[in-house]
Amino acid sequence: MATRLRKTRKLRGHVSAGHGRVGKHRKHPGGRGKCGGLTHHRTNFDKYHPGYFGKVGMRHFHMKKNRYYCPVINIEKIWSLLPRELQKKAEVTTDAMPVIDVTQFGYFKVLGKGLLPKQPMIVKARYFSELAEKRIRAAGGVCICAA
Repeated sequence: MATRLRKTRKLRGHVSAGHGRVGKHRKHPGGRGKCGGLTHHRTNFDKYHPGYFGKVGMRHFHMKKNRYYCPVINIEKIWSLLPRELQKKAEVTTDAMPVIDVTQFGYFKVLGKGLLPKQPMIVKARYFSELAEKRIRAAGGVCICAA
């Protein structure tokens, strides 16, 4: 904003510049930032930010994230991992089942959400949920746990 348009231009000659004589415009009367959350700003923190203070859960010292790395895929998406040609070929022939190794696509666990085509297939993964295993078997498929 241009200086000539600022409020201070109009306030020249007015002693307290709109901040009052009694209360005075001081630097940081309530403290800087989030200070006073447990003392003088407690009502605000309790009202608008419940649960801001305190701890929750257990501590895990030296957590290694790669031990918990387990990307998941639902059974409704498994069939789309196969290329189109193999999908059409599998629909025509019944003697050979297509093998879908989800670990090659970066997934470790297969979950049971959604519907599978009524097509037998061999699914390889590190982990299967109970429902996924049940639904794959119901479609005539096989679940293979591969480490």
